[in-house]
Order: sequence, then structure tokens, then C-alpha cells
Amino acid sequence: MAARPGFLLEENGGQGTLVAADQQVVTITLTPEAVIAGRLLLPSADYLDRVVVELYRRELRQGREHWETAGTTRSRADGRFRFAGLSAGAYKLVTRELLDRDPQTFDPRGQFFGYPPVYFPSAPDFATAEVIGVSPGTIFQANISPVKREYHRVRVRVANPSSGVQLQVWPQGHPGPGYSLSFNAEEGLVEGSLPEGTYTVRATSDGPGAMTGNSNVTVSGGATQGAIMMLLPNPSISVAIREEFENTGTLDRIRTANGSGVNNSTHPNYLSVRLVPIEEFGYTPGASLRPPTGPDDESLAIENVQPGTYRVQASTGVGYIASITSGGTDLLHLPLPVSSGSAPPAIEITLRDDGAEVDGTVDMPTQSSAFRIPAVHFIPTGGGDGQFRMAWADGGDGRFQLQQLPPGAYRVLAFDRQRPELEYASDEILSRYDSNAQVIHVDAGQKTHLRLPLIRGSE
Repeated sequence: MAARPGFLLEENGGQGTLVAADQQVVTITLTPEAVIAGRLLLPSADYLDRVVVELYRRELRQGREHWETAGTTRSRADGRFRFAGLSAGAYKLVTRELLDRDPQTFDPRGQFFGYPPVYFPSAPDFATAEVIGVSPGTIFQANISPVKREYHRVRVRVANPSSGVQLQVWPQGHPGPGYSLSFNAEEGLVEGSLPEGTYTVRATSDGPGAMTGNSNVTVSGGATQGAIMMLLPNPSISVAIREEFENTGTLDRIRTANGSGVNNSTHPNYLSVRLVPIEEFGYTPGASLRPPTGPDDESLAIENVQPGTYRVQASTGVGYIASITSGGTDLLHLPLPVSSGSAPPAIEITLRDDGAEVDGTVDMPTQSSAFRIPAVHFIPTGGGDGQFRMAWADGGDGRFQLQQLPPGAYRVLAFDRQRPELEYASDEILSRYDSNAQVIHVDAGQKTHLRLPLIRGSE
């Protein structure tokens, strides 16, 4: 193993390789870190305290783009900031707003001034901010010029206030970080200051009986007050399971998975169900099946679901997911909208055990100084009935096997490692690998054999 300052570290604290018994030369490749650095640029007459600068990294959820926080720092007294230790990828840079507190000019009874968020370099919201692409060893210079604007007082009354209220604020229709307000629990008020514009204010409460409320607020020419927000209960969504198993051994595997002598399908340990928000950037959390409340609890439900739009992500260790529906909507291909205060129809999940079986071989290199286990990706094509799956190949002879593959059409690719960054929902991205892909269509119960070329990390 080897590690060095200024280079990226893997989870084990360094980069390493396995050494064969007869290997005389060992080469360990270290990946240099990328850096995003910059400076806040202001007219010399302006006073600016240290500003919070946030970095977001592009991640993938079920093959779709999402932005996650990658770090926060404060600018130095001279306005400089720096993010180091970055891996190759796509990033966005945002400053948090800051009220002007220059002791020479600040008047608490007069007009407020402040510096609204800057979405690098000067976009109006997070969605249209520039995507900063960095590669190993690069240093990206990102200078930012905050602009002072008038700020006006904002007061929104919560009709049914609750304890533990959390707030998010963003320009209407454009969720993203940067703005903030506070909650006055004693008076049940959302209050603070914002520059002119129209904003969405979302309030959420924690704990049992959690609630959510939204209010659109327009700030124009002076203080804004009189708006009222109503918090509505976050709904619970019922889940129903339908088992259409044909093989006699399936029930035995279910009993083993549940640790019981009977088929406890009311709370199956072999099935997980989760709601994943589809927004590229959003404050909406995911939600999953709640555990049973007691030995007699036979209900399945996903509780405390905040308003939003979700994809239903379900997986099973027995058979495969044949269908997921809600009120006739196909949730394998369409999202599930959830509104404030009302639950959608129950999520109905059908399980089958007549999936296809695929085995095969990955063409392995004759010699390799770096040992990695190939990952075979089965990617649905053409919006059909297939579902993403992955199988591990043997690092020696390249053999792999996958059982209970849902019927459908797939593009099959063998990479030298798992590719969590692969945007497999994009046909444009996947078309780059067409020369190394095999396209198959499998029916229920079908057996298929494949031979696949290995796609290395540099390809």
C-alpha cells in the first residue's frame, strides 16, 4: 500500500495492489487530488465578514443526476477560500447570503442591506449555476463577486405551529441552497429578511405526527407580513404484497429469510421498499417501510412521507419484483406524486420467481498489477420491463451468474469495477459503450449464456 499528501485516499487510507508470489515489480498508481479555490471580490469600500461557501457534487440515484453537499468552508479575511482533496467529477459552488453588519454604516432601525447567495459564477438559481468539471490534479480558480442589495423584513404566521420546525427557503420554482429564515416558536412566526423577489418557504416538523407546509412569499419594496402558512400532516402510504411464486423451494427460502417457521409476509425480511425523491436538488428526504410496532402488527406502511415526487425503489432476496402499482399507475416506470395532507392509493407489489437465468464469462487480461473484481451491469433498454441488475464475476476466470433476472431487454456491460457513477438512465451516455455491449431479451424462465469483453477504467 502507498499514501502521499496531495493524493486521494481510498477507504482503507491508501492505494494498494495484491502481489503475486512470483511478481518482481510492483507498481502502485496514486491519483492526485483536484482543488477548487477562489476569492470573493468586492469594491474596496465594502465591508464583508467571512462568508460561508458551499460545494456540491453531482451524484447518481438509480442512474439519475442528483446534487449532494461536498463540503463547507468560510472565506478568509482576504476573501480567499479553498476546497482540496476532491476526486474527479462535476461540482457546483454556492455562497450563503450574508447581511451587511459594517459597524460604521449599520443602522438596526434603518434599511437593511445584504449580499444574496451567488450561484457561481452569477446564475439566478442553483439549477442554472455553472457545472465545474475537474479531473485528477487540476486546480480550478473560481472567483466570486457578491453584490449588495436591499433586504426587507419578512414575517409569515404559522396557523398551527409545532415544536421542532425546520425551514427551507428558495426562489419560487427553483429549489436550492443559499437563503434562510428563522422560526420564532413563541409567536409561531417565520421571520427574517430577504431581497426583492418571490420565494417558496417550506416548514417541516419532526417526530410523531410530523407535518409540512409551503407558502409563496413576494418581497417588493418593503416589509412583507400577513402571509399565513398551514402545516398539514405528512401522509402514510399503505403497502400490499402479492406473491405469485411457482417454485416449491421459494417458500423455504422465505422462511429462512424471515427466521420463522411460517411465511411471515406481513413484515417480510426478504423485501425492502423505499421512496427516493426525483429532484436534482431537493430538501425532501426519502422514506422506507416502518418496522412492526408489535408482535400483532400485520400492516405494512411507509410513514411520514413529505410532499414531493418519488421513485419507488424495491428489492427482494427471493424471486423478483414483477410489478409496482398505485391506483393503476405503473411505478416501475413512472414517479409517485405525494401531496400535503392526503395519501396516494396503496402501493401494490407483485413478486414472482420465474425470472431468467444468465451465466457467462468475462474476457480477463492475462496479467494485471491491480486486482479488481469485474462487475457485470444489466441495464434496461428502450423503456421496457427490465430492471437494473448487477452480477460479480470471478477475478480469476471471469465467470459470472445471475438468477431471477426480470423479463425484458437489457444492454449488458462488463466493467473492471462497479460503476456507481454510470448514468445508466441516459441512452447518450450508454451509447459510448455500444462496441463492448451485448443486447439481450430474456423471457420468464429463459436461460442465456454470454461472453463479454472487459471494459477497463480508462475506457
